[in-house]
Amino acid sequence: MLRYFSPGVWLLVILALGSSFLVALLPVTPRPGMVFWLFSRDHAMLSEHIAAQWNAQHPATPVQVTLLSGAALNSRMLTGFYADTPVGDLIEVERSVIGQIFAGPIEDVGFVDLTDRLEAEQVGDAINTPSFSPWTSRGRIFGLPHDVHPVMLMYRADLTEAAGIDVSQVKTWDDFFRVMRPLMGDLDGDGRTDRWILSGGPTALQFHEVFLLQAGGGYFDAQGEPALNSEINVRILSQLATWYAGPNRVTGELPVGPATSQLIMQGYVVSMLAPDWYAGHTRNNLLTMTGKFKLMPLPAWEPGGRRTSVYGGTMLGVTKASTYQSEAWEFAKALYLSPETAKGLYEVTRIITPIKSNWDQPVYDEPDPYYGGQPIGRLFINLAPNVPTRPSSPFYGNAQQELNTAVIALSRYTEDHAISDPTQLHAECRRLLNAAQAGLLRQMHRNVFLRRPAP
Repeated sequence: MLRYFSPGVWLLVILALGSSFLVALLPVTPRPGMVFWLFSRDHAMLSEHIAAQWNAQHPATPVQVTLLSGAALNSRMLTGFYADTPVGDLIEVERSVIGQIFAGPIEDVGFVDLTDRLEAEQVGDAINTPSFSPWTSRGRIFGLPHDVHPVMLMYRADLTEAAGIDVSQVKTWDDFFRVMRPLMGDLDGDGRTDRWILSGGPTALQFHEVFLLQAGGGYFDAQGEPALNSEINVRILSQLATWYAGPNRVTGELPVGPATSQLIMQGYVVSMLAPDWYAGHTRNNLLTMTGKFKLMPLPAWEPGGRRTSVYGGTMLGVTKASTYQSEAWEFAKALYLSPETAKGLYEVTRIITPIKSNWDQPVYDEPDPYYGGQPIGRLFINLAPNVPTRPSSPFYGNAQQELNTAVIALSRYTEDHAISDPTQLHAECRRLLNAAQAGLLRQMHRNVFLRRPAP
């Protein structure tokens, strides 16, 4: 073999083997206590404060708060669950990832089943009930909800008030577009629309579900079965297509990237869907817009209908790999149930807590100058009990992509045929959603643990 490799290669091999052997001989002293992985810088700051209090009272089981990027956390967590490599004792998980954790048999989920603890200690009764739904699989709860994320409508109060528009008239989406229509148009005379009424469009896939959930539809039914082609979805998506395209288009799609902020400041859209975290993000990053926005409940799809939806979410779970599961559970409660955490979370991010006993804190009633003096914390809390539930299917990402493909095709059909009446789209929408449903079922059938009958 010496003939095939140069001396330099053999030297590198010997050095690699020798260093590996020496590393293997080094003594490894396990760090005492628990490791907490999370991906939000703001919440890491709050968690470090609570962890310092915990560590002072529990020196034998201290908590080390470790901030990771979202991609790094997800990769290390899933690798740990699948390959039994080290993971944190506690991990915060974002909703878009949780389906992958629930993809196998229930007994192989990498997080501790908290259902019995929540019931025995009556912790579940203290938490906004719909907020558990993304973290529940096959009737078992695997995480404490970090948030509620009700959605409101953020609108340009400076523009509406200057135009004499009274938003108190708005009860339904039809009302909304009727009263806001004067604000939309070609502002510079070049024949192109410069201002749209609402942010959104066929490729803004994150918004389709917000509208569907508000109306009582969605990707899956309450039992977690795929429901892309439900009649509610047909009706709502047909309406959305006439908002996104055709002669009655009323939405402008904001791009992802630096141009977004500039377009918002220029008034490219009059209103945007705004969960609490987005209201906080806008407030913290577009300081020049102070006083120009206000919030209102979402217009209902029909009179008396739901005036909110939900977008996003995070949970805190205790990993099965932890040797401190009981202590980790106690720390999780100390962190998430704390009035101090709730107050700090709102002050920094405007995210409201799901812990009902913390909803009466005065901080939520404080006028917010950024939003024209509105007590936006109280506005979001008033909507919290009405957020829709969301089944936590492992096939969430697949369903999102299948439905988005259908929405893009339906919007193109709407544009090509210059359709303004959504009822004229029902047949085409139903055809596209039937194809999406079949595609989703084919993907689900490939999972031997969660197999559905093949279409």
